[in-house]
Amino acid sequence: MPLAQIAVAHAQFETIHPFTDGNGRTGRALAQSMLRNKGLTRQVTVPVSAGLLSDTDGYFAALTAYREGDLAPIIERFARASERAVANGRQLITQLREIRASWNDRVTARSDSAVWRVADLLTRRPVVNGVLLRQELGISTDHPRRYIGPLTGAGIVVEFTDRARNRAWHAPEILAALDDFAERAGRRA
Repeated sequence: MPLAQIAVAHAQFETIHPFTDGNGRTGRALAQSMLRNKGLTRQVTVPVSAGLLSDTDGYFAALTAYREGDLAPIIERFARASERAVANGRQLITQLREIRASWNDRVTARSDSAVWRVADLLTRRPVVNGVLLRQELGISTDHPRRYIGPLTGAGIVVEFTDRARNRAWHAPEILAALDDFAERAGRRA
């Protein structure tokens, strides 16, 4: 029932169309807020709106049907979009876990090394610098290369700043998985 309520609230907001600009973004934010409020999501944003927009003609037809008094099409579209979003999210989680597991074979470090904590962090924050390592992991960043070096050597992170100070690194495999996720979420017919 909560998903049906969210679908109707979304359709009602889009029907009222209160702003001259930004209604779509606000409507999507409203849906995300309601998903969180109803306990349907906890820590992530599920790309339901991308699923709704994968077939814009069908989405607009469902909104038109709603405006004519038929709630079923928008609820059905919202439910299907939610299912696709959850499947996409699960696929991303699987990819991220596989990537992270593959790193175990590529990195040489003691089992209690902070390098492993940095590797775990990269699955959540694929772009890091010394300040982020200190904030997120509480590790000394006087020499961030001590923690990043083994990951760089294994090809897991790549420095992209090319500076002597304030260096930053990114994890290309994680960024590619996120790009794949976004592409799947944003496909439009």
